[in-house]
Amino acid sequence: MAGAGAAAAVAIAGVAGRERRRHALARTMADEPVRLESVHAAFTLAEPSPGVVLVTITGHDTGELGDAPFQALEKYLARGKPDIFVDARDTVGASIDVSAAWASWLLGNKDRYTRLHLLAGSRYVQVTAKFVHRFTELGDQMRIYTDPAAFEQALRGRD
Repeated sequence: MAGAGAAAAVAIAGVAGRERRRHALARTMADEPVRLESVHAAFTLAEPSPGVVLVTITGHDTGELGDAPFQALEKYLARGKPDIFVDARDTVGASIDVSAAWASWLLGNKDRYTRLHLLAGSRYVQVTAKFVHRFTELGDQMRIYTDPAAFEQALRGRD
């Protein structure tokens, strides 16, 4: 009978060990950056530190990715209420429909993130961001940067 008890304890320990490894693997996989690409634009989403999401956008977002960027953000929002940093310094622009979709998402999810920091690399992106900011009435919850050093300093202050 003692042998059966020891065997059961070893089996339970084995299951617990596999569960810990599976959880660690799931956490590692969740922490890998997400890359979304279309013909005209690319998004990379990463978590440089807990509570910080960095979204890097390049190209011209014409909406080819649909709601994939919003779906990708979900895994980060599910962990808590992060600060979202959007590095759009290499973004040419976004279509009106894309800007409207982001405004709608930001407004609809404003209770799910602490603050949005956006680095605009061009005058066009800056004007579009200011429109979104006004439309969503996020106030201090959204900050628009034109100086990469200030944006990077804010990002470093959060990680």
